[in-house]
Amino acid sequence: MITGFSNLVQLTTYFSDEAKCRLYLANLRWEDGEPICPHCGHEKVYTFKDGKTCKCAQKECKKRFSVTVGTIFENTKIPLRKWFIGIYLITSHKKGISSHQLAKDLGVTQKPAWFILQRVRDMLKENAPELLSGEVEIDETFVGGKEKNKRASKHTKGTQGRSTLTKTPVLGLLERSGELRLQLVKGTKRETLQPIMRNAVVEGSTAYTDERKGYIDLGEIFDHQTINHGGKEYVRDLVSTNGIENFWSIFKRGLIGIYHHCSEKHLERYCDEFAYRYNTRELAEEERFDHAISQASGRRLTYAELIKQN
Repeated sequence: MITGFSNLVQLTTYFSDEAKCRLYLANLRWEDGEPICPHCGHEKVYTFKDGKTCKCAQKECKKRFSVTVGTIFENTKIPLRKWFIGIYLITSHKKGISSHQLAKDLGVTQKPAWFILQRVRDMLKENAPELLSGEVEIDETFVGGKEKNKRASKHTKGTQGRSTLTKTPVLGLLERSGELRLQLVKGTKRETLQPIMRNAVVEGSTAYTDERKGYIDLGEIFDHQTINHGGKEYVRDLVSTNGIENFWSIFKRGLIGIYHHCSEKHLERYCDEFAYRYNTRELAEEERFDHAISQASGRRLTYAELIKQN
């Protein structure tokens, strides 16, 4: 359902009040905007005069609901209009937006802005992604502060570079002219990485990697081509990992320049956010917004779940 806007000014004009937001959400959730009970799926419901509340006509159900029930907006005290503006900002800013900046833009405090960000990130996660195929670039990066930038009392010896003691490795798989997959991993050894790659990429595809040991034996299932970064080789005919390396530069600039710090506990959601923006980069603004809101139904991250200890 294309709403017909291409910038923030047009979006705020289009969603001028809560009634317009509810109507948009109803048309996106239900065919022709006709409500269906989210509790039992019954199609016959009664709508109350306030235009907000419905009641299921099924004798065994008869539960009341609104258009937000069963979505990430359920029971929220924040107006839908602010949610929609927030989702637009989160999905359209190439390197993301901090909770402090989002709080200023929406006119809320930092705590609910952070919760909006985390709930939207959780919503953007692709639950059953298709396997990648064709030509796939594979590489990993490490997320975590540099030891030289820490106070001497905070230094952990022997952790500079690729150490996983103070950094979290993230595996990236990029199908050329296709989609990106990101996954947090416990290490970069062969026994950790290769099962993930085998489950994410169609057998027989061409896999481009660097020369690291974690990618040895990929030739058993893929057409494995390596580039020798250690020997200052970065492109050889079609062999390179420049596509995934370019994404890592955006990813790192976002984490360092916008968010500054991200704990391992929440890193997976940040990865989902960056992967979603990358995978929808070819969509127009209104198409990306529609696509994001269409994923609002289903699982709803609660604040208690968000802040609980690992």
